[in-house]
This record gives sequence, C-alpha cells and structure tokens, in this order.
Amino acid sequence: MASILRQIVAGPRQKHPEAGLDLCYVTDNIIATSGPSSTFPQRAYRNPTNALVKFLDYKHGTNWAIWEFRAEGTGYPDSEVYGRIRHYPWPDHHPPPFALIPNIMASMRDWLKGPDTKVGRVVVVHCKAGKGRSGTAACSYLISEEGWAVEDALFRFTTRRMRSGFGAGVSIPSQLRWIRYVDEWTKHRKLYVERQVEIVEVHVWGLRDGVKIAVEGYIDEGRTIKDFHTFHQHERFIVEGTDPTSAISPSSNNESSLPLSDSKLQSFDLQHQDTLKSVEAGGDAVVFRPSQPIILPTNDINIDLERRNKAAYGWTMVTSVAHVWFNSFFEGQGPQNNGNAASDGVFEIAWDAMDGIKGSARKGTKALDRLAVVWSVVDGTRGTPKLTQTITEPREGELVPETKAADWKSAQHSALTAIEKDLGLRSASPVSMDVSKASSLRSSGSSPQSKEEDQLVGVKTHGPDGEEHIAHDVGAAVRGVGQPAVTVLKPDLGMSKAASPVPTADVGEGGQIVGVDSGSAAGIVKSSSDDLSDKKGGEDLKTSEQHLPGQLVKEDEK
Repeated sequence: MASILRQIVAGPRQKHPEAGLDLCYVTDNIIATSGPSSTFPQRAYRNPTNALVKFLDYKHGTNWAIWEFRAEGTGYPDSEVYGRIRHYPWPDHHPPPFALIPNIMASMRDWLKGPDTKVGRVVVVHCKAGKGRSGTAACSYLISEEGWAVEDALFRFTTRRMRSGFGAGVSIPSQLRWIRYVDEWTKHRKLYVERQVEIVEVHVWGLRDGVKIAVEGYIDEGRTIKDFHTFHQHERFIVEGTDPTSAISPSSNNESSLPLSDSKLQSFDLQHQDTLKSVEAGGDAVVFRPSQPIILPTNDINIDLERRNKAAYGWTMVTSVAHVWFNSFFEGQGPQNNGNAASDGVFEIAWDAMDGIKGSARKGTKALDRLAVVWSVVDGTRGTPKLTQTITEPREGELVPETKAADWKSAQHSALTAIEKDLGLRSASPVSMDVSKASSLRSSGSSPQSKEEDQLVGVKTHGPDGEEHIAHDVGAAVRGVGQPAVTVLKPDLGMSKAASPVPTADVGEGGQIVGVDSGSAAGIVKSSSDDLSDKKGGEDLKTSEQHLPGQLVKEDEK
C-alpha cells in the first residue's frame, strides 16, 4: 500500500528499479533525491529514511554524506544518517540567500576533493522534491567547482532528473537567475560583498484592481522570509503624463537592470491617489513610495504580489499570486567591478517573467504589466549605519561554517500548518483594507498529499552512468533479511497505455490527479455513458436545464 501511495504522489516519476527509491545520479559523485522521512504519514508516500540509508550503505559504504536544504525541517533526525549531514536550509520554491553559496560549494568540494577525501565519495543533495533547491545547489557546484557552462549543468540535471516532456529540472525563474549569479561569481574570483539595501520606490505599469505589493527579504540565516513592508493606500501615487519607455527588450528575457542615473524613472509627474479607484481597463501606471525607509539586511530582495477580489460573507477571492527575487550586488555589476557594485539601480521585470505559485508557472489572472524596483545601498548618511561584509569561499583545509538546522520534526507538521500562497478563497482582514480592495489573512486549507503532488511531477531516476537500471541486486540489502520483497510499480511512460497492466495516474496542471487509466488491471472497471441502457447519459448531462437536485430528467419525461 505504501509503495502505491508513493507512486501516486510521484505521478509519472520512475522509482529506483531495485529499491523503489526516488533518486538519480546527476554525475557519478552527486546524487539528487527527494526528502526522506522517518515519520508517518510522510514515509508512506516519501522515501523512507532507513531504506535510503540502506541503499547508500550498500552502494557506497561510508563514502556518502547528505546536504539538505529544507527550512521546513528534514523529517528525520541526524542520527538516522550517522550524523553525516550538512545543513543549509532555505524556504521551498525560492533561491538561496547568496551568502550561503560559498559555504555550500566549499563544503561539497572538501568532501569530494579535499586532502582527506577518499576515492568513491558521493554527495547526496535533497530538499523536498529533489528538484528546485537541490538542482540549484547541484548545478552551482558543477559550474563553480567543475567548470561546467551554465547551459550544460542545467541540461545535465534536467536529463538525469526529469522525464522527457515534463519541463526543466530547475524551472523557477528566480532560481535560474541565481545560477547565472553563481556563474558570474565564479568568473570573477568568487568575491561577494553583503550590504544593507533600501527600497526607494516600486514603479508599476498596468496595475489592476486589488493588488497587494510587499517587500520581503531573508532573516534567521535564510531560514525565514520576512515581510519588511506592505504598501498601503497613502503610499500610492498615480503617474501623470507619458509613460516612460521600458528598459526591457525581447533579448533580455523580459527583465533588465540599470543604474538609477541611466533610467527614465525620475521624469514622472505624480498625483497622490486618495482613494482606491477602479482602473481595470489596462491598469494604471503607479509609483509606491514608502512613508518610512525600507531597509533590508542583505542584497537579496523579493517583491511579492497578490491580487484579490472581494467576495461575500467575510471572504475574498485570490486571483493572482507572483513574486520575483533579485540580488542588488549582482544586478549592480559587483563581480565585474572587483566587488565594487553600484550603490543604486533599477531592476525591471515583466509579469510573464515572474515566479508563479509554489514553483510553477501559474500566476492566475494578470495583476500588472511590469514593475521596476528602485534600490539604493545604505551608506550611513541618514542615521542607519553602513554595514558591509566581504564573503569569500573558504579555502581547502579551512573551517566551513554550517547553518543551524530547522527542527526536523517540523516537517511532519508543515504540510498541515504552513501558509502557502495559492489561488482561491481566503478570509478577509479588515485591518489591511487600505492595502487593496480586498485583503486576506490566511489561505484555505489543502491536504498535505496534494501539496506533495504539486512538486513531484515528471521526475525520474538514474544510475551513476546515466542508466535507468542499475545492474546490482540491492533489493535484499534494502529490504533486510527475512523481509518480503516489495513490488515496485513502474509507471506507464505514455507510449502504450492500452497495453499497460498497471494502473497509472494522469496528472494535470500542478500535479493534481485528474483520472486513472486502468488498462487491464484486475478489479478496476472502466465505464462511460455509453454503458447506460439508453446511452443518453452523456448527452443529458450537457444540458443544465434538464437537471434537478438528486435526479436526471430525461427528454421523454419532460
């Protein structure tokens, strides 16, 4: 039963052929896997920790260690993996705080290449699904420590981790932006300078009704995303006159970054908006100016958007969710200028290029056309002290700092208690009614399994040489002596559903199961309206006026 649940949650993802585990060899010394679990109900549909450990012991002896990136908690104690684990957690569906990158890369390098290393060592990276955060770390290592090109690293991870036709292994735009940052960091002496950054203004073109805009950043060593400011009505100004030309060009991937002096944003004539008027037809050009300085502690900046339409009985309908991360050190050309990044700038991005809901491309209805963020480094001239920190990659033999791990037990509760932004009904908040036309506090609940399904579509397994079947019988080692063999369901790859004897789930957008193709599986019967005695069920259901509560009115009974 447990293996069937894992198969359903994974969708079309192929399990390890002998052990029934979800993992792949990105290279012969880097393994990517979804997060294992030691607690129920997660271990019923995730990799059981003991099974993963047995497999790694059998294949690699003591020459393996885990790098985990789960701010929501690992789901198992360190002792269950012999303490061979490094913690660098950050939140799901987001890029890492860049200050973590040098330490992650150095610690992986020392394990695989250090003076005390052993032949045959492997790094095991995992987050929740073993895709976004794990892929970001794995590709960053190949680029920074192995000299791979960005395109080659991303292609390798995709071909080893994902099935054909199910998209890229690393697909979230902000995570891809971070991998490009890693490439620039690698090409320019691996120098990074952390700075405090002030958000001066946010310019929005084509702003629709009911949109909330917030400025967020990392705290708690990157484990937590904090809302530093949510813009309110009195901070909103309408642009009068001609709209300045966008800096975005078709070749710039729908985004651009310029020094403030080179932008055209200072030519605006502004009029304060006293009321939240309706401007739905094409939207307004709006400038948000904070009433108090917005100071972020690092270069990592997130602009979060949510659009809501007011509904009845104290509810509001969320129709748009999107965000975008950028790093002011890299957008300010810091690596190219020997660490002396620009002190201010404008980051601009189009709606279509922003991150979607829970790592997907879905954002709902369009909330705006594009936005530009005007930022400036805190220089200490206005009462806030100037704080900078130069961060370099630790050398071989130097102590590599590690981040404090999240509570491993919190993973078993996070699916039930986490507030993840999604489309749908929310409860209204009268406290923030001046933020937009309809504000909200919390999202409606969803099952933990449905949250798992959102992330685990299209993933496959691979051996160290790219093979999908590893020629070693590890089944007995994983199962343990005297335990019965576990039948691993191999999913239909879509080439011949009619010939498949195994039930396979059809997975729709967001990983939701939309139907089951039974094939010739015993005990499952397919039926349709053609099986009805009059064969009119399907046609009857097409006409709404023929329906009454609890019954179907046929044509000859009207």
